[in-house]
Amino acid sequence: MPLSVSEQLAHAFVDNQRALNPAMQNMCDALLIDVAGLCVAARHTDYVAATYRGSIETGPCTVIGHAGGANVASAALINGTATHGEDYDDTYEGGPIHAGAVVVPALLATAEMHHLSAQQMFWGVAVGAEVMCRMCDVAPKLVHKAGFHPTAVFGAIGAAAGVSSALGLSATQWVNALGIAGSMASGIIEYLAEGSWTKRMHPGWAAQAGYRAARMAQEGFTGPRTLFEGEHGFFHAFANSDGCSFGGMLAHVGEQWISAEMAFKPYACGTMAHPYIDCARKLVHEGLKVEDVVSIRCKTAEGIVHRLWEPLSNKQNPPNGYAAKFSVPYAIAVGMLRDDAGLNDYEPEVVMDPAVRALAAKVSYEIDPLNPYPKQFTGHLAVTLKSGEVLEAQQGFFRGGRDAPMARADLEKKFLANCEYGHWSTSKAQSALQLLSNLNQQSVVRVESLRG
Repeated sequence: MPLSVSEQLAHAFVDNQRALNPAMQNMCDALLIDVAGLCVAARHTDYVAATYRGSIETGPCTVIGHAGGANVASAALINGTATHGEDYDDTYEGGPIHAGAVVVPALLATAEMHHLSAQQMFWGVAVGAEVMCRMCDVAPKLVHKAGFHPTAVFGAIGAAAGVSSALGLSATQWVNALGIAGSMASGIIEYLAEGSWTKRMHPGWAAQAGYRAARMAQEGFTGPRTLFEGEHGFFHAFANSDGCSFGGMLAHVGEQWISAEMAFKPYACGTMAHPYIDCARKLVHEGLKVEDVVSIRCKTAEGIVHRLWEPLSNKQNPPNGYAAKFSVPYAIAVGMLRDDAGLNDYEPEVVMDPAVRALAAKVSYEIDPLNPYPKQFTGHLAVTLKSGEVLEAQQGFFRGGRDAPMARADLEKKFLANCEYGHWSTSKAQSALQLLSNLNQQSVVRVESLRG
């Protein structure tokens, strides 16, 4: 009987476990810092408060930025929701997915519950992130097209792989965990219609589901060995796709860590809007006067139109700050008018600012059939002025990603700014940063100082 895809992954990550290379260890360190800062930034938001009240059950695990402890499921759900809530978390050029928002909350809670070492925890973070990133190669664009959020549905599988690896499950148990998680995966993208909150909870739900799947497998529960490639398997269900090729997903698995090239966001909005913001800011820095703008025409990838461009009238007039995070017209407008697209730029008073909305209403698009999405995220603006002159700007990369990675100093600056936004004192933020920077040395993971 040939090895299934899950069994080949287990062979790579269970039978051939090895120390993380420096690039992957650095990525895991960076993910932990970014996730912690985002949890602090979101700790007083209405959606985190609702999640906390609706799911908190006491236990030994840390809910970052909150007093007291929680059980594994509560901590994973709340931390994952807080991490992703402002859409300011990590991403992957090739997905896009937000692996850190899933696997860090899952593994941090697992480590505290089961008294794991930092080395065990980071191994789980790495494996979980790698599995999620590799899944992006199988049916790119088709999961979104089918109406599912890849972070949510891939996340349950990635979290199960990561938790199973950290807990030291056998190869058979590891395969079972992924099979179980396949029936726990969920997350539709109807949040796009009105800016409702469900996308925010997807990583947290996936994180706690992955933990449950791993523990059930550890205790003997079985799942389908052919999760990925089976007749009724994962991509049949979530991508409406049969006969998928898994060659790219499995190429050099266990030897090359493609997740070491994950990206960190400089702006608090949907990933594919970022290059457009850079283009908008560049034109203003070069002398463009916003009051002279007649229209803005953008080239874009077909694969992002249904999420970030349409219905165009709604994207030009988002009903709230969360809906604005998935609007390229809005992103371009705040980039031009406010020279940023940070947390403050999605507050209600900015979203409803008549000047922002008037400029967003001038933005339209055309599909570029040669756009390399999802392998590469790009931006393009052609701005027509009152004089008839047309100014253009384009960018063929994601700033913060593999072609222009975020420096460690900038990541730490982002962390401290997020802590300030979440009303932590400078001294508490600095102490937390020191703890997180040295966490990989801990023989047993202890992060209680991230509470409160």
